[in-house]
Amino acid sequence: MAVTDQAIERIKKMIVSGSLLPGARLPNEADLADQLGLSRNSLREAVRALTAMRILVAKQGDGTYVSGLEPHLLLEAMAFAADVSHGRTARQLLQVRRLLEPQVTALAVGRLTAEDLRTLRAILDQSAADIGIEEFIDLDIEFHRTIADSVGNPVLSTLLGILSTHTQRLRIVRGTLPQTSGGGAPARVQAHCEHEAIWRALVNRDAALAAAASAVHVAAVEDWLATGPANSSADLDTIA
Repeated sequence: MAVTDQAIERIKKMIVSGSLLPGARLPNEADLADQLGLSRNSLREAVRALTAMRILVAKQGDGTYVSGLEPHLLLEAMAFAADVSHGRTARQLLQVRRLLEPQVTALAVGRLTAEDLRTLRAILDQSAADIGIEEFIDLDIEFHRTIADSVGNPVLSTLLGILSTHTQRLRIVRGTLPQTSGGGAPARVQAHCEHEAIWRALVNRDAALAAAASAVHVAAVEDWLATGPANSSADLDTIA
């Protein structure tokens, strides 16, 4: 194991053992390096890495602290890995979303307020207007985020947000091409119809139907990735 990795693991061990509690300030660099048996350079590298992971927080002029360690904040470190994935990994991420999102949508049935439903209706009306694809994508993300946030579990909201952000590039492609290479309704129109089906199920407080409509919606993106032009003749990284 590289020296920096060892330093990271030692600091993590201090946090897990309770030697460093959430919100605690790290000892000064010289003392901590001596305590862990590390060089100061290795310690600095470890601190930078843990800061990027949101495990540590650097406060200019005040030192470095252990973060609150809230799971939904730590999950944000997954965002970059999700953004750069493609091919088989992209399909695996969509599979995870397909497993989670229908269940979250079903849970939302009993938790969405009348105001939430009006918000969703407004989002759908805006997305049906003559708008650019980027604005359509923003509304798509807002639609799913509103549903997920209503469940009241920030871990689920963050995880689904990461998975949805990753599929943003797919939605750009789907929004500008037919659903399949053989023609048919543009994928943007299809996605809007799928959102309408989800909304109707939510309004009717039908959890099973809401889950089914959500599963169909995510599966459509998954199917497009497996069979569409991006799978056979283009790289998602170059399309985006």
